[in-house]
Amino acid sequence: MSTPFYVSPQQAMADRAEYARKGIARGRSLVVLQFADGIVFVGENPSRALHKFSEIYDRIGFAAAGKYNEYENLRIGGVRYADLRGYTYDRDDVTARGLANVYAQTLGTIFSSAAEKPYEVELVVAEVGETPEGDQIYRLPHDGSIVDEHGSVAVGGNAEQISSYLDQRHREGMTLAEALKLAVQALSRDTNGSEREIPAERLEVAVLDRTRPQKRKFKRISGRQLSRLLGAGAAGGDEEEASEDAE
Repeated sequence: MSTPFYVSPQQAMADRAEYARKGIARGRSLVVLQFADGIVFVGENPSRALHKFSEIYDRIGFAAAGKYNEYENLRIGGVRYADLRGYTYDRDDVTARGLANVYAQTLGTIFSSAAEKPYEVELVVAEVGETPEGDQIYRLPHDGSIVDEHGSVAVGGNAEQISSYLDQRHREGMTLAEALKLAVQALSRDTNGSEREIPAERLEVAVLDRTRPQKRKFKRISGRQLSRLLGAGAAGGDEEEASEDAE
């Protein structure tokens, strides 16, 4: 009988982490930024059907980078958790922090299990508050840890370089047009430092808008509405009122 090959637990975890990180890095980056009236999600996504951003509940949005089938399963699970908790208790009991804890437990269990490969995903769960001080943004890497973010966050692809760019330029009280312009500038930067143009039709944009009168604060921005905002950001002018294109 042959002796089984031994791998230390530390080396096994390091190998699994490296496997997951490489899978996430192959995907396109996305960014989540706070602005004066809420939180904006921006990413390069040529598909009109396979979304990186989605609504989870009234004030909660979801963003993900990595393998679509894996983060789509997590999104569906999050929607079911939120609906069940809101129905059983109260709608105000559904929070981004509670949802992040559920995702962290799921990702952590899968990552530490030797029976299956780790998920190649990195998530962002965001909740818009009544005021900017009440906004919450949580980043969840592949291993199930939770990182409380403020102002801006980038995941996927060359996230480290993009995060550094955003940290230097993001400020409180930005308009939606200004935040959108900054996000596109950050996503346009390649790893070698050069810039490329990302046309509006290749962008996926969504916002959690605290000024919306209805309970559901999530809406998508596309088409002429997105072009107007990009034009307003480039010109430094006032943004036009966004139409209510709710998901």
